Amino acid sequence: MYCLWCHEEMIPEITWRNVFQFFADPPPLCTDCQQKLPLIEGPVCPGCSRPSKTRPSKTRPSEKENLCPDCLKWNAHPNLSGMLKQNVSVYSYSAFMKEVMAKWKYRGDYELVHMFKNSIQKRYKEQFPKQGLTAVPIPLSEARQKERGFNQAEALAGLLKLPLTHALTRIKNEKQAKKSRAERLKSSNPFQITQAVQSPVLLIDDLYTTGATLHWAASLLKSNGTPEIYSFTLIRS
Repeated sequence: MYCLWCHEEMIPEITWRNVFQFFADPPPLCTDCQQKLPLIEGPVCPGCSRPSKTRPSKTRPSEKENLCPDCLKWNAHPNLSGMLKQNVSVYSYSAFMKEVMAKWKYRGDYELVHMFKNSIQKRYKEQFPKQGLTAVPIPLSEARQKERGFNQAEALAGLLKLPLTHALTRIKNEKQAKKSRAERLKSSNPFQITQAVQSPVLLIDDLYTTGATLHWAASLLKSNGTPEIYSFTLIRS
């Protein structure tokens, strides 16, 4: 068995139990590469998983008072306040993650999605232990999907083994990465709804930056009858 990232051979510690587990469910990464993935640990914003330098205050009466500046702005938005209940992210955006994303997302190495499998499944079980959620991957435009060959959000959703529906289509093809923070916050809804979802939804995407994409998607679902909308993203930048 070889590491998905560095391609070095992985040799398990020789005990009957370890050997059996290794071949029954082989790890995607060697120990060194696994440790390079920057898991979000420690205190975070309860609204969006943005890493925080201080722990939430136990003396504050409301969770809202522990929110980061981005979440406070969304709570004050005239059209989008309260649409997205919570975002949970798995990794922070390090130089290593930037390299991984470039190879996976932009150079089409689809199999690299399995690098994230164990961490994604563990974080999901920790944060959403009981909700009966339906996964809705954030869609790409038709041109972008043709260019890449796959939708990275749909690939991530496949790791969770949840019921999945393609409830949204993208009607605008503007690259969020090329917009400033202010431009993202002021952008208009890039989606149309194709199917109403009457059960709680988990939006899936690869990256949470300002949250504009996810808040617009949540608002559209909410206005069409979805009772609660959460989001689950690979990276919180």
